[in-house]
Amino acid sequence: MGIEKIAILGAGQMGNGIAQVAACAGFSVLMIDIKQDYVDDGMLAIENSLSRLVKKDRMSIEDADQALARISTATDKAAAADADLVVEAIPEIPELKFSTFAQLDKVCKPQAILASNTSSISINDIAQATNRPEKVIGMHFMNPVPVMKLVEIINGSQTENAVTEAVVKAAEKMGKTALSCNDSPGFVSNRILCPMINEAILTLQEGVAEPEAIDGIMKLGMNHPIGPLALSDLIGNDTVLHIMNVLYEGFNDEKYAPAPLLIQMVEEGKLGRKSGIGFFKYS
Repeated sequence: MGIEKIAILGAGQMGNGIAQVAACAGFSVLMIDIKQDYVDDGMLAIENSLSRLVKKDRMSIEDADQALARISTATDKAAAADADLVVEAIPEIPELKFSTFAQLDKVCKPQAILASNTSSISINDIAQATNRPEKVIGMHFMNPVPVMKLVEIINGSQTENAVTEAVVKAAEKMGKTALSCNDSPGFVSNRILCPMINEAILTLQEGVAEPEAIDGIMKLGMNHPIGPLALSDLIGNDTVLHIMNVLYEGFNDEKYAPAPLLIQMVEEGKLGRKSGIGFFKYS
């Protein structure tokens, strides 16, 4: 199952990051979004990112130009018809994912692999929206994509071994470390990470310590590069809440219940960096 052409669905932060690393690895890349403005913004983000790498002498200007030349764009999913691998990187809304994969199943060639960059939605549920569940897989990149080495590969119950092998090989060609797991609420990364963040929020809620102390203790005592509250702000407190709800509903276990303070902050629009205020303030 050779992969040469990759279509990326979504030109936002994750989508353009995936497009960048795929193009730098030599793949032919098609980046698709629903509006031309979104595609243009995604291309500008890639150009700026590559320019920074050139300025830091991490890439030659020739290599950067060649990577950009490998990326084409579109605003219609039908443009992915000849892609060998489609990586979906759209918002974490289950029904939107399901309808998107149903559309991709119709427009993509039968042998195409359909991958989701979802951080929490069941790969089995996504696969059920298609007539090719054996060719549906999770390909969870970490943010920021050009920097972070991990790609969490999530196998659905019907994902073929050959599909997993092809996707792992593609991720490794992009310079990533691909580690596999089976479909389960939160997979591995967020099943472990988000309850830790939620516990930090409960610690703040109960008045055990102030945000600076909570994050400082985890950074200095546990060697974490960023504290859990600052990380929640970076991920987006609304996203953390969504993942906690997925875990809570998936396992039906009170230990995964989202902290009331987290719910309150999301209701108040204190989403973190993207809103300018969360557990910390951002200018």
